[in-house]
Amino acid sequence: MPNNKTLPEGLHPDTLAVRIASEKSQYGEHSEALFLTSSFIQPDAATAARRFAMEEDGYTYTRVGNPTVSSLELRLAALEGTEAAIATSTGMAAILLLGMGLLKNGDHVVCSQSVFGSTIRLFAGEFSKWGITTSFVSQTDVAAWQAAIQPNTKLLFAETPTNPLTDICDIQALADVAHNAGALLAVDNCFCSPALQQPKRFGADFIIHSGTKYLDGQGRVMAGAICCDRKYVDDVFLPITRTAGMVLSPFNAWVVLKGMETLGIRMQAQSERSLALATWLEGHPAVKRVYYPGLASHPQHALAMRQQSASGKGQGAAVVSFDVQGDSPEALRRNAFAAIDGVRVCSITTNLGDVKTTISHPASTSHGRLTEVQRQAAGIGQGLIRLAVGLEHIEDLRADLALGLDPLQ
Repeated sequence: MPNNKTLPEGLHPDTLAVRIASEKSQYGEHSEALFLTSSFIQPDAATAARRFAMEEDGYTYTRVGNPTVSSLELRLAALEGTEAAIATSTGMAAILLLGMGLLKNGDHVVCSQSVFGSTIRLFAGEFSKWGITTSFVSQTDVAAWQAAIQPNTKLLFAETPTNPLTDICDIQALADVAHNAGALLAVDNCFCSPALQQPKRFGADFIIHSGTKYLDGQGRVMAGAICCDRKYVDDVFLPITRTAGMVLSPFNAWVVLKGMETLGIRMQAQSERSLALATWLEGHPAVKRVYYPGLASHPQHALAMRQQSASGKGQGAAVVSFDVQGDSPEALRRNAFAAIDGVRVCSITTNLGDVKTTISHPASTSHGRLTEVQRQAAGIGQGLIRLAVGLEHIEDLRADLALGLDPLQ
């Protein structure tokens, strides 16, 4: 018989990341089972009717629920400290689901101007088609968030740290602004993951994840999720996914489940390598400026160390961005391309969260679809390079970056 004993209270996050899951099947499998099925057989017609009417718990169709996906949702909610979570096909699908569930024609959103480029396009472009307006404000200026509040403001949206400049927002301060206005706060926690940061502790109502990144950790699958109170999952988001179908596949859920088992040790190791690289980059003659929350020179270093301390101590996460030297936009772009093209170990790709270090030029890739005005507002210059630091040896990473940077001196 399977061992489905209830776990004790007060377990540490590293334990939760390994142990939280749905109940074992009758076979008592040790690893979480992968349920590759589109539908589920019902014991009789009456039970089927109750389950399809959502009057009784039970799986019916994978677009509505699946045991493997449920395991992921249980584990992620436990790590984030929320009552529940709902998994989606991608991180952007999670933000789309958030908007579809919370917003309607005539509503207003306040969003950081420094969020991921696709997030900006979703709020400024797609949501605007539905009569939803968005004000974009400085990530770090709480007064600007407050000033942007309107009578119809329903949602504040931030990511911290931001992609790619690693700006930090004060989650507690933004939660106060939102709640005092009768609005809700959503925080994209992709860069830190719950291993380093739990926005719920600081008052966030919704935590957004791209499981494609650190939750999986090896660049294998697409996944997303919203963590929040159960009432929102059951009454707001699940009815939408049941109809619209932006759900996570069982296979991808299983892959992310396996990735989450090593989340804590990966984030610690990658943060340590990132700090070492950021420190080295600060002293390189070809580098104008380094953006990394773990550096004392980062404008929000103290705030980052306070918020990014779910593991017991402040850590800077695993993304390091830096500007190369150059005296014009054309020279900056040319030098950035040369630095990127010089690497032999790092992968030239825009994904992050992998155990393999990646390097990219945000202005022409992840933020390439933004207008020049939007890029300038977000601080994305032509000389900016983003590193998502993996688990290679630090000496090899330094030597590899030097191949591209040393000729620029």
